[in-house]
Amino acid sequence: MVREDVAPAVGPPPAGYTCVYHLAVTSIAGAASEDSYRRIRQLQAITITWMIIEAIASLWTAVRARSPALLAFGGDSTIELLSAAVVLRRFQTHAFEEHSERQAARIAGVLLIILTGYVLAISASTLLGYSQPKSSRTGIAILAVAALVMPWLAREKRRLSSATGSAALRADAAESMLCAYLSIIALLGLAAHAFFGIGWADPVAAMTITPFIVWEAWEALRGKQCSCP
Repeated sequence: MVREDVAPAVGPPPAGYTCVYHLAVTSIAGAASEDSYRRIRQLQAITITWMIIEAIASLWTAVRARSPALLAFGGDSTIELLSAAVVLRRFQTHAFEEHSERQAARIAGVLLIILTGYVLAISASTLLGYSQPKSSRTGIAILAVAALVMPWLAREKRRLSSATGSAALRADAAESMLCAYLSIIALLGLAAHAFFGIGWADPVAAMTITPFIVWEAWEALRGKQCSCP
């Protein structure tokens, strides 16, 4: 005889076990979700720490070396720092403020457009001979580290965005990957200048970066709504 008070090994639980069953599933899902949120907060804290170092070092070196490529990279890094901070705040408060996010995104978009115009003006001035960039080993080191760190951050953010269903984190992962591409382009320009004496490589690298920055600005200005945690 089969006992009615024992749940079968396969199939849905009997009616008497339904409440306990759902409580167990909810508890497991909640624990997994909270673990993912904790991991995301840690990842965003690492991102913010690195982006602060990256932005300050890039902009400081750009001024010293008069490097348009480093200026473009450092300016974009500053905007991405703001983006990472917004995502971190979301996962700390579990709140979604659509109006505030869209306003911040549009401000970032405007700043990126201004940055693009400034970088193009500096690059054109350099190519026309009004300014001569200096080679920068420090800039090369910063870009090389960024080219290694940012792909790892992007990969981890994509994985966690899939686990949590967060479009905001997925967008931030795309920005981290864009930062990696920009660092490689700028690195090629600075390396060509430093090791082969090709002075025009720096401003050309900066001009190559600007379409990516314009695309990022356009996405920010559109202020697309996303399904956030």
